Amino acid sequence: NPAGVTKRQNANQKLAFFLYCYIIMRFYFDLFLSFFKIGLFTIGGGYVMIPLLREECVRKKKWFSEEEFVDIVTISQSTPGVLAINMSIFIGYKLKKLKGALITTLGTILPSFIIILLFAIFLAKYGELEIIQKIFKAIRPVVVALIVYAVYTMARVAKLNWYTIWIPIIVFALIIFAHISPVYIIMATIITAITYSVYIKHIKKDPKKNL
Repeated sequence: NPAGVTKRQNANQKLAFFLYCYIIMRFYFDLFLSFFKIGLFTIGGGYVMIPLLREECVRKKKWFSEEEFVDIVTISQSTPGVLAINMSIFIGYKLKKLKGALITTLGTILPSFIIILLFAIFLAKYGELEIIQKIFKAIRPVVVALIVYAVYTMARVAKLNWYTIWIPIIVFALIIFAHISPVYIIMATIITAITYSVYIKHIKKDPKKNL
């Protein structure tokens, strides 16, 4: 019966469409929930977010490799704006283009918005309590530990050795002791990397000129 076959085909198409929508919506919800959890526990700035993001995106979800994640962190640090937001936008866009970027960004900023709003309401009344002050004092060392862990993780993935370890040491000294803005260091690094890449390509194309 042609009519019956057509109805079954239409039913199968509708079922396939609903399954497709379910899979897509489930992925978007999972993406939002992952970044919402990370945003909820990112206390102390964007650098605290790095080990949490690495655990979620590299180890658990396997969305990126270690090398890709380090590249994401590097690009996010090199662009203007808040590190946590930059990383969220970059990761979301790589996964699901504009929709992914919007979802990851919303998941990151929504916990902060809610918590800050609650603090604005209640902290003015209860901020001077001794228990509140002790909570903040207890959180600070944990934040420092998370930042140190993020530095260790990035150094390991970046494969620092005795020949390259002097680079972060010099950069650290320039920022702390010479008070040079990280923006200038990043710009100088980009220019140096581009110049070096062009030079290497030139050597490979015509090695005789360099003899």
